Amino acid sequence: MDNLILSFNVVSPLCLTMGLGYFLKYLKMFDENSLNIMNNVAFKVFLPLLLFYNVYNTNMGNIIDFKLMMFVFICILVLFGFLFFFIPIIEKDNSKRGVMIQGVFRSNFVLFGIPVATSILGEGNIGSIALLIGVVVPTYNLLAVICLETFRGGKINIANMIKGVITNPLIIAGVIGIIFFTLKIKLPTFLETTVKDISKIATPLSLILLGASFSFSDVKKYIKETSIVTISRLIIVPLIFVTLGYYVGYRHADLLGIMIIFAAPAAVSSFQMAKQMDGDADLAGQIVVFTSAFSIVTVFFWIFTLKQFALI
Repeated sequence: MDNLILSFNVVSPLCLTMGLGYFLKYLKMFDENSLNIMNNVAFKVFLPLLLFYNVYNTNMGNIIDFKLMMFVFICILVLFGFLFFFIPIIEKDNSKRGVMIQGVFRSNFVLFGIPVATSILGEGNIGSIALLIGVVVPTYNLLAVICLETFRGGKINIANMIKGVITNPLIIAGVIGIIFFTLKIKLPTFLETTVKDISKIATPLSLILLGASFSFSDVKKYIKETSIVTISRLIIVPLIFVTLGYYVGYRHADLLGIMIIFAAPAAVSSFQMAKQMDGDADLAGQIVVFTSAFSIVTVFFWIFTLKQFALI
């Protein structure tokens, strides 16, 4: 019963916060322009500060686990490679192929995962998970560009791809956080307090914006593609890689990190990337909406199951 209550207490605030965002949009307190501006601010300011603070403020007993980073990196590559060959077999429309591949392998790890990890482990104890962002985010960005460019039929610009990865605000914040963590550099008290207070805005604001971005149009049009991606993203993928992580020997925070990476819904930014790179943006939007909505149930299940078996 305790694990059931814990799982509910972790997931329900995410659901309620996203629901608030959708309700505010229903009241017309958000429009597309304001959402774009606020998403841009959240991505470039609040989320990077949150990431930096989580890494900077992590328990010094934690060290950078390169084996875990390599395990996650290899798992993402294997998943991407399989999807790159499998999705074109079941989907003939190029504009949908790249979007579906991205929807399955690229999760909303930062926005959805950090709140989940914080709820379970407590603030200041998620450093090992936050450090995984340094591997996950650039890998996701790189592979997303490759698959969308491939099925757009365009020529992949390696220079622009590298530039996009190294100028990503989350990557920059993660690197700075690792430097401060490794060298044990301490911020002045007034600055640390400011960063801490501002970083607290990131999670609720981002979840509200995620809820406000929900749109249930074109449901019937994309029901087949959305169903395939949603089931794969939320059930099949985490079942495979959480099980693999278990047999490799990961437990507690490490296994929780693996679960969050592979069980989180599709990345919100996948919609914008699909739009910019001639993918089917409407399908990308539906994937974000439905994986986010159903993840409330599936993530609850994963947390409860792992807690029941004392694995996290």
